[in-house]
Amino acid sequence: MSKEKDDNYWRERLTPEEFRVCREGGTERPFSGEYWATFEDGQYRCRCCGEVLFDSESKFESGCGWPSFDAEASGGAIEERPDHSFGMQRTEILCANCGCHLGHVFPDGPTDTGLRYCVNSLSVKLDPGREEGAD
Repeated sequence: MSKEKDDNYWRERLTPEEFRVCREGGTERPFSGEYWATFEDGQYRCRCCGEVLFDSESKFESGCGWPSFDAEASGGAIEERPDHSFGMQRTEILCANCGCHLGHVFPDGPTDTGLRYCVNSLSVKLDPGREEGAD
């Protein structure tokens, strides 16, 4: 769906800083984002297309300065690809629906999944409501 949208489409809908992070793969400064220390109930949706990416139940305090989750909301919500920028070997995470850059996933999470999805606050939006029909 949204992967076919061009830069002009996204520039009209995002702030310049959101565009830099979401569409150009930028990173916000640690401890500066809206959600790094937020632990309200709800779902974290893609800032660009609104897809549910993470649930608040999977969020944990990692001390890294970015929102951290140990699992995606549902299988296939997150796309992964190798990232060798800045001389590092990392795994970039993107919204599978629209290609929004979310951050990176690391194999050092504290729970059974062993994963730490390190996400830019500018890439997601907390929806404190639940999906219709959910308890």
